[in-house]
Amino acid sequence: MPPYDEDLRRRQERREAMRRKKEAEAKRMRRMLILALVILCLCGWGVYALVQKSGGERPAKTVETQPKVVPTESASPIFQDPITTIHIRAAGDLNVTDSVVDSGITAVGYDYTAVFRDVAADLSEADLTVLNFEGNIFGEPYGSETTSAPVELLRSLRNAGVDMLQMANSCAVNNGLNGLNSTLQAVRGAGLEPLGAYGSESELRAGKGYTITEVRGVRVAFVAFTKGLGGRGMPAGNEQLVNLLYTDYATEYKTIDRDRITSILKAVESERPDITIALLHWGSEYNDDISKSQDSIVSLMQKQGVDVIIGTHPHTVQPITFDQNTGAFVAYSLGDFFGDAERGGTNYSIILDLEITKDTTTGTTRVTNYSTIPIYTVKKSDSEGDYSYSRVMRINEALTAYNGNFLDRVNGTCKDSMDYALTRIKSRLIKKEKDQNGNEITPTEETTIATTVETTTTPGTTQ
Repeated sequence: MPPYDEDLRRRQERREAMRRKKEAEAKRMRRMLILALVILCLCGWGVYALVQKSGGERPAKTVETQPKVVPTESASPIFQDPITTIHIRAAGDLNVTDSVVDSGITAVGYDYTAVFRDVAADLSEADLTVLNFEGNIFGEPYGSETTSAPVELLRSLRNAGVDMLQMANSCAVNNGLNGLNSTLQAVRGAGLEPLGAYGSESELRAGKGYTITEVRGVRVAFVAFTKGLGGRGMPAGNEQLVNLLYTDYATEYKTIDRDRITSILKAVESERPDITIALLHWGSEYNDDISKSQDSIVSLMQKQGVDVIIGTHPHTVQPITFDQNTGAFVAYSLGDFFGDAERGGTNYSIILDLEITKDTTTGTTRVTNYSTIPIYTVKKSDSEGDYSYSRVMRINEALTAYNGNFLDRVNGTCKDSMDYALTRIKSRLIKKEKDQNGNEITPTEETTIATTVETTTTPGTTQ
């Protein structure tokens, strides 16, 4: 696997330090509460003794008492909690286009901080955050034609809380192997970890096709695959540099590369991770159908030890299925995290939060809960304020700002579109099963747990 990224390690340490600080504050509050209760009890006993003494109904008795010993946490035996819970968040496609590039233009160069400001807290709150980067870092000209972006886009993603980027996707070799290698160097240089693609054979041999990182004692394996490369083929002798789902990846996408997939997953299994997450760039663009081929890939990967599958590429939100008994989790498509938002359904998507629990008493690690955060690509024409750039916003918070008449709120048309998006997200996340005649069957709670547009924490809710 590739060398562990030092910047990622430092970021995890900072998050762990913040978590320990919160735990220490909670312990201090518990100690203060215990002390207050003890003082209250002593005061009550003193008042009672004085009342009895002044009442004169009974002769005073001398009672020898031992000082009360109040147990403290330091006197208790050290308890090692067998349960560890971590949170991993994922967002969908970031598509490098003209409007995406232009959203970072400033008077002194490119800066995308403002673009991701509203979602930065949600991206950075998790132990690890990943999204799919559909583009290259290969110099000018920037934009849709080359899918090349300024390196400042990567830096802003890192500063917003993103840790890893899926690089196995349609744009991986848009600028040839030189573009791929340049992009991977830029990703690592920005303090991010690329997944599913390699710049050379030696890099591939070192990485083995996967990445394993440890988060608070939980070993998490990531694999990333793509259905194809935008119709392009890999140069002879370099076919393995991008993890591919199909052998006919440049044409029909019908023949699953079972040998390649199995080989990588068996290598992952030999590392004995606690949980394995597969990031899959698959399906069809702007098409809600889940193909038989996708279901075959799900079955293959789950048999090979994959616990979580997170999909991208269709550019719209697609169903989530979650088996509470086994923890098996599949999100077919998270939609577009940030893009042109020109086509229907591409202007809204979700940030997925996975709660993963490791139990050392049972020796199991699995997804125990999940939630989704609905987000929206707000174009500069969607705001009442003077905005010259597009930005990613949380829908619920944006609606609250609108109803509160905030100065930088979205306009009425955008507000109505956000209301509609919440309804569509709810319906899109439910997988439609079909009977033998091809008719849709309403899924049961046992087979599919769908999200709802509520701020609760039960399995499958939307924040």
